[in-house]
Amino acid sequence: MQKALSPRSLVHILIAEANQLNCQLVANALHPKRFRVEVAASAVDSRRALALLKEIKPEIAIISAQLQDGPLAGFTVLQDLRALRSKTRAIILLDSRTRELVVDAFRFGAHGVIFRDEPVETLSKCIHAVSEGQVWANSLHLGFLLEALSQVSPVRLQDARGTNLLTKREEDVARLVAEGMSNREISRHLKLSEHTVRNYLFRVFEKLGISSRVELVLYCLQQRQAAASSPLPN
Repeated sequence: MQKALSPRSLVHILIAEANQLNCQLVANALHPKRFRVEVAASAVDSRRALALLKEIKPEIAIISAQLQDGPLAGFTVLQDLRALRSKTRAIILLDSRTRELVVDAFRFGAHGVIFRDEPVETLSKCIHAVSEGQVWANSLHLGFLLEALSQVSPVRLQDARGTNLLTKREEDVARLVAEGMSNREISRHLKLSEHTVRNYLFRVFEKLGISSRVELVLYCLQQRQAAASSPLPN
């Protein structure tokens, strides 16, 4: 006989979809015993979704880009959730693999992106990865992010007072990671050992308060977009 799952092993989620039927379909697909996911609540519009997020504070929110109150209302929920400084981590559900939607999803605060035609097993893996503090992004997502990086001004790795957060060498490593280079490629480019590159990368993560290469790419993207939108000095 299969041992019953402990309630603590379940990831509690909120589903925000365009209609109740879609909410039910996602809930039914994520069978608790198989995927260790429990649906705590569901909503079909941004106002109700945000109210439930404040009330029940689920570990994960699966938010469709399209909700009952608009085709991109899910992005409003992402923004509001980030403004709350909530511990709930968001996964955005997209119908289209449009580059702008993927980039904006991460920019607005999503920790993972899932497309509607992906299997439920992939969604389950995404839920558990994000619940453990990871960012869920595949090679397509990273390609979109790197393309977006190439179209904006240079990254600004400074605090609010203009003080550099990283040393020159740490900044070099961060920039090359953001360009998609592996540790081996960075070591060759900078003429350093891979061990030294890993040490630099560890210090970069520590100083920037991040924990993965994907998060570093996202950090650089956000910094560059902030720099691009800053007014020019007189």
